[in-house]
Amino acid sequence: MLPPEAAPPAIDDLAPLPESEIESGARNAIPDDEPAQDDTDELFEALARAPSATAARPIVARIQRKWMRSGSATVDLLMLRAGTAMKAKDNGLALDLLDMVTRLAPDYAEGWNRRATVFYLKQDFGRSVADIERVLALEPRHWGAMSGLGIIMRRLDRDEDAMRLFEEVLKIHPASENARKAIEDLAAKSAGSPT
Repeated sequence: MLPPEAAPPAIDDLAPLPESEIESGARNAIPDDEPAQDDTDELFEALARAPSATAARPIVARIQRKWMRSGSATVDLLMLRAGTAMKAKDNGLALDLLDMVTRLAPDYAEGWNRRATVFYLKQDFGRSVADIERVLALEPRHWGAMSGLGIIMRRLDRDEDAMRLFEEVLKIHPASENARKAIEDLAAKSAGSPT
């Protein structure tokens, strides 16, 4: 039996897009006015310099939209349907769809990330961790996947590992309120204070 988790970071850290964007669909979440060139490195630099969560929000949204781009209409449709299934809490259907995504597009990090989320929701932490490792191999700066791994480490009472992961998240996304709160809670727990 896993220990209860005190004040976990938001489950949103495991899912790359806000619920409203998942609901509107993967293709609708990517505006046509996005630059065609790959400015991902510049966006991550801007994210690291963002002075507040409010200032970081549009940068986060642009990075997440880039992560959602699979380059395949079929994969985009499967991701859209998987998002709809997740919203309806039909994790079995979501998992079937995401299995297909990872087979069709094994180098598409967001497919693995979304599937890791479903495994987490099913409390299949071993498979979730395996998928998160694949995400991080494909995109080492994926703070959502890193946060997800931190959440799992907390659930498994591996607080030191969780702390290191959330510290890494803050190096990439310093304005992450969820990571900051997790670190505060873990530090308080380590010091013996109630969280």
